[in-house]
Amino acid sequence: MKSIDLHHIREEEKKYHEQYFEDNRLYEEGTWLEEPDHRVLEFLSLLDTEVPQQILDLGCGVGRNSIPMAKMVKDSGGRILCVDLLKTALDQLVVYSKQYGVAPVITTHPADIGDFTFLEASYDYIVAASSLEHVKTKSIMKKVLHAMVRGTKARGINLIYMNTNIKEVTIASGVERKPLFEILIKKEEMLAHLREAYEGWEELHVSEQPVELEITRDDMPVMLKTDHLVFAARKG
Repeated sequence: MKSIDLHHIREEEKKYHEQYFEDNRLYEEGTWLEEPDHRVLEFLSLLDTEVPQQILDLGCGVGRNSIPMAKMVKDSGGRILCVDLLKTALDQLVVYSKQYGVAPVITTHPADIGDFTFLEASYDYIVAASSLEHVKTKSIMKKVLHAMVRGTKARGINLIYMNTNIKEVTIASGVERKPLFEILIKKEEMLAHLREAYEGWEELHVSEQPVELEITRDDMPVMLKTDHLVFAARKG
């Protein structure tokens, strides 16, 4: 399969997500926006939500996880910084945050995660849900992981979801095509990167799950197949 340039990958990802967020409402039944990921809330509950928690949601989209996290920390004065490359997604997140009564808790920041500046020891909880595979290169991904480590307070938690072993298959023909992801990485390699970056942290959770999801690429139905790696760790 021939290589695909970064610009084309990002344009297709932008087109797919913007159309999906336009066609489907947050928490709409039968969509992948139907509910937050339960592990995001479970690991947040390990922190003391009776005191203000500072949360960073990297690749937040329209707020699938941000809004329920905001509800958990609202009464204690916690805050969530929501970062995404798509300004249209952040604009929708602002609308949803008002709809769900958590607007004062949420701040949005449009940025490529690879260019985001992490303030040292500033966050109690960092979530990167299916976002690190969209930075430009593996070296930038590793840089972001180490920045997340530095940006976490003592006893803080990081939760990372990563699509690995990615394949895309054109549904009509059954022919495998070049995946339109910036980072294509084997599960074992990604786990090694995570354990190197989080050396000395308490490993709270590691799991993997095969996932198949119908998406659209170049206006054609495509089956996305991945091994979804989940990694959580707590700083000492």
